[in-house]
Amino acid sequence: MSDRSKSRECVALVTGAARRIGASIAAALHARGCRLLLHYRSSEDEAGALAEQLNGIRPGSAVLLQADLSDAGGAEKLAEQARAHSPKLDLLVNNAARFYPTPIGEVTLETWKDLMGSNLCGPFFLCQALVPELERARGAIINIVDIHAERPMRKHTLYCMAKSGLAMMTRSLARELGPLIRVNGVSPGAIMWPEQQPSREVKDYILERTVMKQLGSPEDIASAVVFLGLDAPYVTGQILAVDGGRSLNI
Repeated sequence: MSDRSKSRECVALVTGAARRIGASIAAALHARGCRLLLHYRSSEDEAGALAEQLNGIRPGSAVLLQADLSDAGGAEKLAEQARAHSPKLDLLVNNAARFYPTPIGEVTLETWKDLMGSNLCGPFFLCQALVPELERARGAIINIVDIHAERPMRKHTLYCMAKSGLAMMTRSLARELGPLIRVNGVSPGAIMWPEQQPSREVKDYILERTVMKQLGSPEDIASAVVFLGLDAPYVTGQILAVDGGRSLNI
């Protein structure tokens, strides 16, 4: 999928596509001519508004799929919906994720299942379920990782563990699924503040530790996904940090 004519034929499934980074990824792929399968878990109104906007630009170019990827069987349910809408699949973007603190001493089996399920188990089983379609298309998988897969964050051990597993999954699947399927990752740094925003002091501390001294944008992540998904036919097994140089700080 290295030229624009082929990207216009691309069918892409984006998980967690209703809002924030996922919506930006979907819009960027749509602008390159992709037909989109937009997954959401609970943000039905926002997902519907995005699909309506994209279909207004190009009728019939976006459909909605609903599943909870942290549930047992959620990934298989999503894969079945994707096949029902399109037997062809060129690109899978595993963006859906859950993020919240889990201080040691407060971790429960439910939070373990939720964070591991949404950030690691769901993406793995979705990849596994869609291998036949991706192989036929000689397609690609892009996993949205996190710089905290390598740089642990206080009070977020489960999240960091799950994203670290996703990073290894990216490299392992690239080796196992090649040459028919490319698998890469994008690792965001300070792109958007969490919905429960940190204090001004914390924000300043985070930005000060980036080389660029500023917050990135969801479009920065979307551009990296488009590059790896559509324009990098000889790149696999790589995780591209889009973090304003944050990972240079030791």
